[in-house]
Amino acid sequence: MNREEKAQLLSELNELFNNSEVVVVSHYKGLTVAEVSELRNNIRKAGAGFKVTKNRITRLALKGTKFEGLIDLFKGPTAIAFASDPISACKACVEFAKTNEKLLIVGGAMGTGVISIDEIKKLASIPSMDELRAKIIGLLQAPAAQLARVTKAYSEKEAA
Repeated sequence: MNREEKAQLLSELNELFNNSEVVVVSHYKGLTVAEVSELRNNIRKAGAGFKVTKNRITRLALKGTKFEGLIDLFKGPTAIAFASDPISACKACVEFAKTNEKLLIVGGAMGTGVISIDEIKKLASIPSMDELRAKIIGLLQAPAAQLARVTKAYSEKEAA
């Protein structure tokens, strides 16, 4: 990788960190190419992004961003999951780590603070925005649907 490519990667990573709300750092040692592709697809389906990083360049890109506290986590074979939605990246990484012990979540950051592995797991257990919207719609529709059923049952009873 020449200087221009490194400079371009540095600016891409810096922009990525500035546009993300959450970053999950993980080690992927021992994962096959097929497993990394599966992980990447799962994360993409969740609405997040996944990138295998070069540690030195990533540490440079983190300087001056809200995720600067993550610099110490970039040792060994690291990858990042990132998203503007604080739950999607956490959920996708934790779900994959449950089925494949080779993916090791080492930490992350949300907003301006570093979050622990336990906090990432707690975030992963929160329903996604789509699930919450569906629950709200169901709750709003339930009284009207119940009223319609009662009215229909009453009118059928009167007709009989």
